[in-house]
Amino acid sequence: MKVLIVGGAGMVGRKLAERLARDNALGGSPVSALTLYDVVPATAPDGAAFPVRISTGDLPAEGEADKLLADKPDVIFHLAAIVSGEAELDFDKGYRINLDGTRQLFDAVRRAGHGPRVVFTSSIAVFGSPFPEAIGDEFFTTPLTSYGTQKAIGELLLSDYTRKGIFDGVAIRLPTICVRPGKPNKAASGFFSNIIREPLVGMEAVLPVSEDVRHWHASPRSAVGFLVRAATISGDEIGRRRTLTMPGISVTVGEQIAALRKVAGEKAVKLIRRTPDQMIMDVVSGWPRNFDASRASGLGFTADASFEDIIKVHIDDELGGKIGV
Repeated sequence: MKVLIVGGAGMVGRKLAERLARDNALGGSPVSALTLYDVVPATAPDGAAFPVRISTGDLPAEGEADKLLADKPDVIFHLAAIVSGEAELDFDKGYRINLDGTRQLFDAVRRAGHGPRVVFTSSIAVFGSPFPEAIGDEFFTTPLTSYGTQKAIGELLLSDYTRKGIFDGVAIRLPTICVRPGKPNKAASGFFSNIIREPLVGMEAVLPVSEDVRHWHASPRSAVGFLVRAATISGDEIGRRRTLTMPGISVTVGEQIAALRKVAGEKAVKLIRRTPDQMIMDVVSGWPRNFDASRASGLGFTADASFEDIIKVHIDDELGGKIGV
């Protein structure tokens, strides 16, 4: 099985590649080759028993996606995107990467003509307020940000290309992935990770919103599990509705901080500095807060049991099981 990860240098792409190298298989089928593609060079995972090709380029550029499809990968993970805050601030860049890049990739698959499984990472940003208590599978998509709009368009394209038999697509709406390792990015949601990640290693973190802000979260480990399941579940089992909202944990920022206190103590919590940011507050106010993800759960997608578990995943996977505060 040949696998292509578009966005392979990103955090989730890196962890997915590591999972494939560890398993040396995807859904019980041996991986014969892996291509990691991004605008910057990705890092090949350690221990892979299959060849790993590192490729860089500009996905929306004419002919770029066709090069990626030359060897006709069996499974394509499309993870590449301009994140929420940057897509909102740079309208043209957001549409070029998030919409034009997606369309170029999908059309390249059409020209290749081999009908692979395509897994597209969408977002809960496709939903806009007002919200019910918990958003179910029948709730309509009315995004209130450019990023959410671009992801919603990608979902529709994937569904139509699948209906036409061009590929076998599955779109998964990811919760906010927390705790993200590494340095902060330009996502408006970045503070959800920052207020946990930095205090765990003794560094100060900025909280730009109030503690009553509620949001939907899953760990990076769960995100990789979602992708693997999406790549291997049968199309007949999913049915015609090819977009699934992933399970997660709904917590307030205050509950995040309480979980940090339980795991790492008051010393860590004292490193969080409250500095309101109106732009971030305005963006976050339009985001969904809670979901009924029973359809995805019934199809075998599983997430973390609590926010404390999410913190512990970060400590185990990124800090060697030790807290630095």
